[in-house]
Amino acid sequence: MNYVFLADGFEEIEALAVVDILRRADLEVATVSISNGYDVIGAHGIEVAADVMLSDIDADVEDYLILPGGMPGSDNLRACAPLCSMLKSHFAGGGHVAAICAAPYILGDLGILNGAEAICYPGFEERLAGATISENPVCKSGNIITGKGPGVAMQFALAIVEEQCGASVAAGLKAGMQM
Repeated sequence: MNYVFLADGFEEIEALAVVDILRRADLEVATVSISNGYDVIGAHGIEVAADVMLSDIDADVEDYLILPGGMPGSDNLRACAPLCSMLKSHFAGGGHVAAICAAPYILGDLGILNGAEAICYPGFEERLAGATISENPVCKSGNIITGKGPGVAMQFALAIVEEQCGASVAAGLKAGMQM
């Protein structure tokens, strides 16, 4: 299962492009609200009804934990202690994590980026503690995928698809979407 975590102020393109593309690849994906209810408001006022609440999931090592960026969405994700605990234990157990835009700073704060190569939205680089900053708009380093910002949301999602389904599936989706 792929879990895309939503907090008020999330970047809509980064969350919904990932959900769309993963579903096109026939991957299971659920949006997860870390808020008090299922309805979460994006950074640009788009309201999304999450599939599940954070308290409803128990991430397995095979699952992908995905953080869209946006502000104050990234700060709200970072302030969620149960999510941060889940991210740390999931990664420590060999699980995959992905974050885009400002959200990679959360991985940096949690020590997940130590020794990894990563990218983020310009201005957040100093928060990528322990990471080597990549020049690539999307970066895969071990069990971590990071993306620079909303303009590369589809590339970011395709990197997650490629990791789970292979390069040919990702290439087929890319061609079908006229990228």
